[in-house]
Amino acid sequence: MPSPAAERARRPRSLQARVLWGTLAAVALAWLAAAAWIARDAHHELEELLDAHLAQSAALLVARAAGADADEDHDDDALDRAFNHPHGRGGDHRLERRVAFQVWHEGRLVQHSPNAAGEALGSGAEGFETLRREGQDWRLYTRRAAGHDTVVHVAEQVQARESVLWALLRGMLAPLALLLPLLALLLWGSVRRALAPLQALEAALRRRGPQDLGPLVLPQTPPAELQAPVEALDALFARIATLLESERRFTADAAHELRTPIAVIRTQAQVALGATDEAGRRHALQATVAGCDRATHLVQQLLTLARLEGSDAARAAAPLDLQPLARRVLAELAPQALDRGQQLALEGEGPCPLAADEALCAMLLRNLVDNALRHSPEGATVQVTLSAGSGGVALVVEDSGPGLPEADLARLGERFFRAGASQASGGSGLGWSIVRRIAQAQRAGLALDRSPTLGGLRVQVRWPA
Repeated sequence: MPSPAAERARRPRSLQARVLWGTLAAVALAWLAAAAWIARDAHHELEELLDAHLAQSAALLVARAAGADADEDHDDDALDRAFNHPHGRGGDHRLERRVAFQVWHEGRLVQHSPNAAGEALGSGAEGFETLRREGQDWRLYTRRAAGHDTVVHVAEQVQARESVLWALLRGMLAPLALLLPLLALLLWGSVRRALAPLQALEAALRRRGPQDLGPLVLPQTPPAELQAPVEALDALFARIATLLESERRFTADAAHELRTPIAVIRTQAQVALGATDEAGRRHALQATVAGCDRATHLVQQLLTLARLEGSDAARAAAPLDLQPLARRVLAELAPQALDRGQQLALEGEGPCPLAADEALCAMLLRNLVDNALRHSPEGATVQVTLSAGSGGVALVVEDSGPGLPEADLARLGERFFRAGASQASGGSGLGWSIVRRIAQAQRAGLALDRSPTLGGLRVQVRWPA
């Protein structure tokens, strides 16, 4: 059995943790990028400022050396004493450690800082350079006095510059670094509050029972981002409820409709078993076979209707010519018409193109013609007419049977409704339900009335252009 630690390791990270850590990572990266930008910019500005300070110091020393006279020797001695013993604290002043200067006149070192005695600091070329001296990097500026053999070197430790830079960066970036934990806490609270509607949705779904397929009820109106998922869930629950209701109706319908043919088959089988003559036995067996055929036809219609009602969207439409499809369906039903001496005719010339599902169109036409043949007497005529025009394709199925009264026409297509002729022919009443459902799925118009030419029922199906 896996340990709790292994279970937690396999458990996917929550959306709250992903948003929180993702936001913190983005903030940290932005902070690092800003720090790098500030450091680069501050380093550039500081270098320019300190270089300008070196150049200014060198210019002052050059100007002083250029105006030197005999009286200034005393000032030079005073300057040396100031650097050697600043403020009476000896030679450990930071100026001695970080800054150095030399003044050369006619090749002789006339002034220098305590840490710059001896050889020249630089190469003698005017301008800035970086040199290595006594294990330290120095930034050096060299300047010559115009018209005088005077050279001034002013240098500053690079480490001193870096110390100033880091002090500046610490002053700017340290408060931001200290604020990161507070920012993480604020983000955690904000993300938790923002995801509260999602947690409420989860709780509402967990509380629902298996039979509760109504709309979701949340304690508060969900935000805009959750409106679409909630509506999609409500639509899914509605489709599931429709599907379950369809299955329940199918079970009830099958039990209701199959009870009669099964009872008839059992009765006829018992008659065949008890018959004493061959003619009675044969008649009972023929009735048994007819009952089996009726039960088979009923089961096929029930399955067809269940499949149609289980889908609330139209089948994928494709280009289709109704003429060859009608000839094929009528050829399949021709033996049924010949057995009863009925005439089955197809009228219509030219192609009848439409965008529809071929299987559904074949099923619709087969049910219409089969109903006309079943509910018409022997020797009757069933006429199928196809036409195509600018308004679309029209299919008309009419027969010379007794037709239906106005009251029955209004109810035709209701589930398991059977008019008088249908009851006499042993119909189940499902054929018209199938036709109406297919017409709805194909977005086709359906109309029923009395045939003006044959006198029986006329069914008109029109597909839009």
